[in-house]
Amino acid sequence: MRHTLIKTGIPGPKSRALTLRRKVCVASPMESLAPFYIKSGRGAVLEDVDGNKFLDFTGGWGCLVTGYCPEKVVNAVKAQTESFIHSDFTVVPYEPWIKLSEMLAKKAAGKSEKAVAFFNSGAEAVENAVKIARGATRRRSIVVFEGAFHGRTLLTMTMTHRPMPYKYVFGAAPDVYRLPYPNPRKNRYTPADFERLLLETVCPEDVAAVIIEPIQGEGGFNVPPEGFLQEIRRVTAKYGILMVADEVQSGYGRTGKFFAIENWGVEPDLITLGKSIAGGLPLSAVVGDKKLFDSLPKSSIGSTFGGNPLACAAAIEIIKMIDTEKLLARALHLGKIIRRNFDGLKAKYNSVKDVRGVGAMLAIEFIKDEETWTPDTDTCQKVIQAARDNGVLLAGAGLHKNVIRLLLPLVITDEQLDEGLEIIDKAIASVTKSGR
Repeated sequence: MRHTLIKTGIPGPKSRALTLRRKVCVASPMESLAPFYIKSGRGAVLEDVDGNKFLDFTGGWGCLVTGYCPEKVVNAVKAQTESFIHSDFTVVPYEPWIKLSEMLAKKAAGKSEKAVAFFNSGAEAVENAVKIARGATRRRSIVVFEGAFHGRTLLTMTMTHRPMPYKYVFGAAPDVYRLPYPNPRKNRYTPADFERLLLETVCPEDVAAVIIEPIQGEGGFNVPPEGFLQEIRRVTAKYGILMVADEVQSGYGRTGKFFAIENWGVEPDLITLGKSIAGGLPLSAVVGDKKLFDSLPKSSIGSTFGGNPLACAAAIEIIKMIDTEKLLARALHLGKIIRRNFDGLKAKYNSVKDVRGVGAMLAIEFIKDEETWTPDTDTCQKVIQAARDNGVLLAGAGLHKNVIRLLLPLVITDEQLDEGLEIIDKAIASVTKSGR
């Protein structure tokens, strides 16, 4: 049974009509990856308004680790709407916030007692992590890394590496310092260089936090070299700096651990969460050492819609799904299938030069020249388009947009995954016209 179905050209006539309406009233910078419009979605499959069916390997930019419309989540949201849709927790509090906090605090294992605060988006979580770090340490400077993506508010956009289109003409916030990310193909830095680079860049007594994605997302699914995260933890502890793990994209089971940072046995001071936390409803969180939160003045952090009761109800069911459906083990199983397939693509096609990631969080990189490691952006983008036109929606990544990353739902079936991987293979073949 095929799970993809292409009945029209892409986009179809109904999608084209919607695009004409869109051009009149929708802000033009709000660009979409897909040229078609969704009608419905279940699990890993979405159907557009023209009846075409696609396997969504982007998961709404990583927001759908449990897929489209999981029944228990839908039912929980419906039930919550019948009680109350909104109450700002800082005005009239409610039990779902507390229950979700308990669940997340329990997931964040470590020596310190944990507390949780909820917000709306991943960028808002990162920005509040910075506020918490600055308030707790009474310092101002923030250290981030090459290839980082932390959001698109003014502060988090400054922390994000790629200039275009995120910084563009918007300016930047002060007190943000960027260090090299160790990459044997691009530089000679090693984990042991971190302390030296930090001391050469900024006075450590001025640094509130070092913020790092355990696995870089938009940067191209870059995996830290052995010992790097442990060295950051050692150095930050030495200088009284907080370590913040940005798990907005890597968290919630993609790597086979609930938090990606668990793969390295490191306990950060704060963890930021978003995307898949509520199955597509707007919700994000900062989880971390309770003493840090307790050091802040009352009402110094908060958000009118942060931790909305509908989103909390959904998020409670998401954690239950991850546990009861054993999605952490599922991520490892899917990862083995994907890596085996991607290794085959690397052996088969000259342009595929690297396979990397952890668990089901895997990517392939397209390179023109292995000696100079020149990005092959053109081939990568054409493969994404060819796959899309044949039923698989893919997400690009990397500073040069030459990486394809998988953010597929962990509820995808083996048969759906095999079909999607076959379409990717054929897309590369059609674009490159020849194998190795």
